Amino acid sequence: MMRHLRITVDGRVFDVVVEDVTDAGAYMPAPIPAPVAHAPVAPPRPAPAPVAPPAAPAAAPAPAAAPAAKGAAPSGGADDQLAPLAGVVLEVSVSVGDKVDADDQVVVLEAMKMKTVIGAHKAGTVTGVHVKEGDAVDADQPLVTIS
Repeated sequence: MMRHLRITVDGRVFDVVVEDVTDAGAYMPAPIPAPVAHAPVAPPRPAPAPVAPPAAPAAAPAPAAAPAAKGAAPSGGADDQLAPLAGVVLEVSVSVGDKVDADDQVVVLEAMKMKTVIGAHKAGTVTGVHVKEGDAVDADQPLVTIS
């Protein structure tokens, strides 16, 4: 059964023809009818002019940077192996004092149910481990330091 409906959206009027298939059982596409003429619609009213926000008071000077919390990860340096993505540490494969070659596994991260093996960015000796299993890490956070 074909039904002719008029719909108004944001002040614009549309005439549509809809086929009701709830009683028909099998779907059979209906022929596309010719467009239906309708009365012109008044254009939408213009939006009110924006009001400028009040001037903001002068900004207070920024507070001095707080010292890093105990156990907080240091900022990334040339010797730091950084996390390539945010995730959770599943495994720490090295300890301070371990010698590693480039690309040796140092940490395994999990992100979005995927495990990512993090390899050493250079050969050397592990001089710092900044994470432990279960830690949540952000991208570019130092994981281990290799000197």
